Amino acid sequence: MNLEELYALYLLHPSVQTDTRKLKPGDIFFALKGNNFNGNAYASEAIKAGAAYAVIDEREFEIPGKTILVDNVLTSLQNLARYHREQFTIPFLAITGSNGKTTTKELIHAVLTSSFKTYTTDGNLNNQIGIPLTILKIKDDAQIAVLEMGANHQKEIESYCIYAQPTLGIITNCGKAHLEGFGSLEGVKKGKGNCMTI
Repeated sequence: MNLEELYALYLLHPSVQTDTRKLKPGDIFFALKGNNFNGNAYASEAIKAGAAYAVIDEREFEIPGKTILVDNVLTSLQNLARYHREQFTIPFLAITGSNGKTTTKELIHAVLTSSFKTYTTDGNLNNQIGIPLTILKIKDDAQIAVLEMGANHQKEIESYCIYAQPTLGIITNCGKAHLEGFGSLEGVKKGKGNCMTI
């Protein structure tokens, strides 16, 4: 299934879930993998719980007519988010920094919602999974989107910007957090600043 076909299914079922415990009837379940779990193994459970489809990347878990087999579930989730993002011409504000991201995001969201239909990151879901999920929750009535982006190594923010495509950016600060991933304070500055150079 190509991206356009997947997006057409998403438009029919515009609620995406990666956790079967939070699944609602009609959702599309993306069977992500982690170090200690394989979401593919939960595809059948998701369908039984009412998922419209389960996106999987292991053929052995296929359920005819109910699963969508892709090369990589996470990449497909991110590509779907990018495609959805490209349907909007509204401002997308990206917020990053060593600390204060969530507070800053919540304050900005509180101000913007007084005048605009604003969508934003839930809690601190600011990683390679949370950002695509946030983008996919944005509806046609959106006037502005506020995305929080966390990072602990070089190129991470840059990778998020590929599918988030922010039009504006805020860096709250650059401190000595995650030095093991960034290497130095200069590395933190460079890594966090990637969203400003896309």
